[in-house]
Amino acid sequence: MGMMHSPRTAQADIAALAAEMFDDIRAQSADTAGVSRPAFSDRETATLEYLAQRARAEGLCVHEDAGRNLLFCLPEHEHAPRYTVIASHVDSVPMGGNYDGLAGVIAGLMVLVAAQRGLRTLARPVRVLAMRGEESAWFGACYLGSKILTGTLPDAEFSTTHKGDGRTLGAHLEALGLDTAPIRSKTPLCDLDRIEAYLELHIEQGPLLVERDLPAAVVTGIRGNFRYRNIRCIGRAGHSGAVPRAYRHDPVLAFGELMHRLDGTWAHLLHTGRDLVATCGIVGTDPARHAIARIADEIAFSLDIRSQDLETLDRMQTYLDDEMADIARTRGVTFDCGPQVAVAPALMDTGIVTGLMGAMDAVTGHAFSMASGGGHDAAVFAQAGVRAGMVFVRNRHGSHNPEEAMEIDDFMVGVDILSTYMEAAS
Repeated sequence: MGMMHSPRTAQADIAALAAEMFDDIRAQSADTAGVSRPAFSDRETATLEYLAQRARAEGLCVHEDAGRNLLFCLPEHEHAPRYTVIASHVDSVPMGGNYDGLAGVIAGLMVLVAAQRGLRTLARPVRVLAMRGEESAWFGACYLGSKILTGTLPDAEFSTTHKGDGRTLGAHLEALGLDTAPIRSKTPLCDLDRIEAYLELHIEQGPLLVERDLPAAVVTGIRGNFRYRNIRCIGRAGHSGAVPRAYRHDPVLAFGELMHRLDGTWAHLLHTGRDLVATCGIVGTDPARHAIARIADEIAFSLDIRSQDLETLDRMQTYLDDEMADIARTRGVTFDCGPQVAVAPALMDTGIVTGLMGAMDAVTGHAFSMASGGGHDAAVFAQAGVRAGMVFVRNRHGSHNPEEAMEIDDFMVGVDILSTYMEAAS
């Protein structure tokens, strides 16, 4: 008679399986630094094929959908009319970390493996979805795989070109064997009415969980944003020693004043309980013209404003317009903001948030929630009308870099939160 495994040993076996899968995929997609799994590429396909092989070895059913993504489920749920999706993406940024996206897919698989091994019970059918093409690094647009699935891919993004080979997204999809006619006509490639809920586990991409010494968190919403990639502040060039302050039209000082005002307003809004982050990630004068003894005639910079609250985003847009107009008037410069890119906030379903908070409390003895600063596929499904929820797992050194450092114990806390939630789901 075989020896029965204790619950602790069985849990360790699940953790060991997950760790082995992370290691295998890291080796399979290794680059000069970190990993590279380009969207809609052979390397992305190889990752999906590896996941399919491991899932079948565990007795799970595996299907490919019309978007060339993979779906996994328990055999008894193969023909379920409705189901909860646990999903994330398998592509990565160039020379990025191994856990961004992939952790969510493997977490979903571990929920199924635990159920298939008789360690957990799922109250509702679950399908794990391993998606392609979430990262914007390859085609300049994000969430391509989930937009294709939900029938929301904009025409302009279908024609966007790959950063490496210059071929369009449409050409890459056709090379994978996709029928692009439904995508062009914005026909969903999945039956959204069959999806009861969408859940996604993801590594936290900031420092909050590390600083608070917490293994996981429940996400309340995904911040929307508006962004300007290339704002030009235009002044007048002059000799640094010959033009008195009163006669200067200095765009560098105008930019500095705008940033100082923005930082003060940001601090004030945080103090009043608003959710807001503001970033200037690109700034510079023209290297061909700037000099130590020259008043710059122009400075270019980016702005990225994010919040869970649409009213806060609208308020910040008005604020920036007013501040730039005031600074332009007082400093004798002009601001040209150029095109804006905007994404609406996506709030997670309050019922799912409550359920996940209860599951987290049951697993860890402490429930904690936070906003997501980065975007995720969950936002696309939420905006398509699907009830959505997310769990973050602690991760050191940020994301989109080879130093991503998620500990398997923290990952398993996230898996347990999902499993506990699905045991109680009704």
